Amino acid sequence: MNKIIAVFILSVFLFQSCKEEPKLDTKTNMEKNIVSNPLLAEWDTPFGVPPFDKIQSEDYLPAIREAIQVHSKEIDVIVSNTEEATFKNTIEALEASGILLSRVSSAFSSVGSANTNEVLKAAKKIISPELTAHRDEIRLNSNLFKRIKTVYSQKDVLILSSEEFFLLEETYKNYVRAGVNLEGKNKERLKEINKRLSELSTTFGDNLLDETNNFEIHISDRNKLGTMSESLLASSSEEAIKRGHEAGWSFTLQRPSVNPFLQTSPNREYREKLFQGYALRGNNDNDKDNKAIVLEMTSLRLEKANLLGYKSHADYVLSKNMAQNPDAVYNFMEQLWPSALQMAINDREALAKIMKDEGVEGDFNGSDWRYYVEKIRAERYNFNEDETRPYFEFTAVREGAFMLADKLFGMKFKPMPDAPKWHEDQQVFEVLEADGTHIGVIYMDFFTRESKRGGAWMNELRMQSNMGEFVTPIVTNNFNFPPPTKDTPSLLSFREAQTLFHEFGHALHGLLSNVKYRSLSGTNVPRDFVEFPSQVMENWMSEPEVLALYAKHYQTGEVIPAEMIEKMNAANSFNEGFRTVEYMAAAYLDMNWHSLTEANTKDVNTFEKEAMDKIGLIDEIIPRYRSTYYSHIFSGGYSAGYYSYLWSEVLDADTFAEFKKTGDIFYPELTKKYRAMLAAGGSKPGEELYKEFIGRDPEIGPLLKKKGFE
Repeated sequence: MNKIIAVFILSVFLFQSCKEEPKLDTKTNMEKNIVSNPLLAEWDTPFGVPPFDKIQSEDYLPAIREAIQVHSKEIDVIVSNTEEATFKNTIEALEASGILLSRVSSAFSSVGSANTNEVLKAAKKIISPELTAHRDEIRLNSNLFKRIKTVYSQKDVLILSSEEFFLLEETYKNYVRAGVNLEGKNKERLKEINKRLSELSTTFGDNLLDETNNFEIHISDRNKLGTMSESLLASSSEEAIKRGHEAGWSFTLQRPSVNPFLQTSPNREYREKLFQGYALRGNNDNDKDNKAIVLEMTSLRLEKANLLGYKSHADYVLSKNMAQNPDAVYNFMEQLWPSALQMAINDREALAKIMKDEGVEGDFNGSDWRYYVEKIRAERYNFNEDETRPYFEFTAVREGAFMLADKLFGMKFKPMPDAPKWHEDQQVFEVLEADGTHIGVIYMDFFTRESKRGGAWMNELRMQSNMGEFVTPIVTNNFNFPPPTKDTPSLLSFREAQTLFHEFGHALHGLLSNVKYRSLSGTNVPRDFVEFPSQVMENWMSEPEVLALYAKHYQTGEVIPAEMIEKMNAANSFNEGFRTVEYMAAAYLDMNWHSLTEANTKDVNTFEKEAMDKIGLIDEIIPRYRSTYYSHIFSGGYSAGYYSYLWSEVLDADTFAEFKKTGDIFYPELTKKYRAMLAAGGSKPGEELYKEFIGRDPEIGPLLKKKGFE
């Protein structure tokens, strides 16, 4: 998930303070905390994991501020060096700087996104603009850039390895892209823009978290619930008690609640209420409204792009991606959009007919879509998702991911029950080679809670590097699965199980990295390449051969029957038009906001409607993310980059087609090449990495076939 998942997605979804800010920024408290701060001490923990059991929320702000000062001094040493600039004393010295800040801020970002509280929110509000200013002081430092430029001017005569050469080029280009060549008021204006964007991003995420947590539908009459699954009834009953109700059932905007409700509730009124609650987050004209933030952020991003010499924010962002420019993205999406839209239109007619045949009056709405999809899946394919959930108990699915990594790469996962954690629900594992060699550590955080942002993501608490000493990676996977109830463990839908394998693919990308420089390790790859290693895992996990390894009934141990797999795969192939259209609508919306070459003068809802009308989006489908809750692009690192999931899907479909051609989905020679590609991290351009792996440019045919668009 981005150029550096551990920077963008890590810092992206942390939230600002509410009414009171903790007294963390007084000089007395700062000095006191620095002396005893466990974040600043040596981490005497297994494999150097953060000492989460000793860290207090109040420790983060003073630790980050101290780490900023340490980093600034390291930069001063580089700049003030009287010796001629060399690759070692400038480029490598830069790479080696900021270790303490990276360590502390990565821990802060990870905890803040997965287990936030009022102290962490307040700290984020304070420190976010300070971190932005610190980064600008480095990236816009003219004297530092003079040394970088001196080394860069010698690149054709220096004796460097391919990775060293790539680091030199990337360092130079990154400073130019950051605006180091700007002067005077333009440079000062850039700093102002960066600071303001940081503040707005934080507020956007805070508003979205509050809007999501504050909504509920409480139902006290069991007769109004219809034939909902027992697991949904149990979890919603516990949610009602948690929210202060003596009895009844509470349904929320968290994914494990809203999606099953829309799929199974026969009550149109309640479905519409929940659907609109989800679709209008950040768009309710209250103190959590995000519309003004969207307008200001898109305007500032355009202004920044213009300052840096680009026509639009999209031109600026895409110049570093595989796509390279907006036209390439639009041309790519146009190859898929017409087929996807027509498939969705055909499905809409079938769904609306079922509703009409049932005697339901009125128009077929977006809130009806998922409910009637489930009816078709039941009637046409004799499939009921609740029958499959017992075969996807979350622990078994986790073990399935581990077994797949073993089959592919010989990796082993050893529980670390005594490892320090940021929440009791976390599970921690040491990752080993087949011969017992230590690879790294993975933290896994499975269940939804109010202190955790929505969605699923991967973080890097520590990136792999090898500058004299091999530093092993520490990664995290974070999910929002339904928590266990008093009667049953967490039972996943197939899509939720797919999400686990997806994020685990990101984790493998970080864990298997084997490069010299941390800024080029693991997931530090172009935005439209980073989703490839995650999405390709989804292909393996649904193969009958792999399902047989882990999809076992949590009570009986029975392997999921072949007949059920066949029905499940057939049923899951239905509604592909909807899934692709709602995703692509969001990708188009992102590109529309960020391809602007002149400041937008329309309100957010008007702009969004015109963008969707332009591509012919039907009324019954809304973008997967509407503007006011589009955290990927307004509080994350995916601006002008949400298309990347589909771009990467071309790569993953093409890759798995190659495995299938061999007749062995674990074909050793291909697996070895795939691991080598993961190990290379971002030490080469994405297109070059793919060509070295597969031996040619990617082909779109396998994706068209997979989606049924041929």
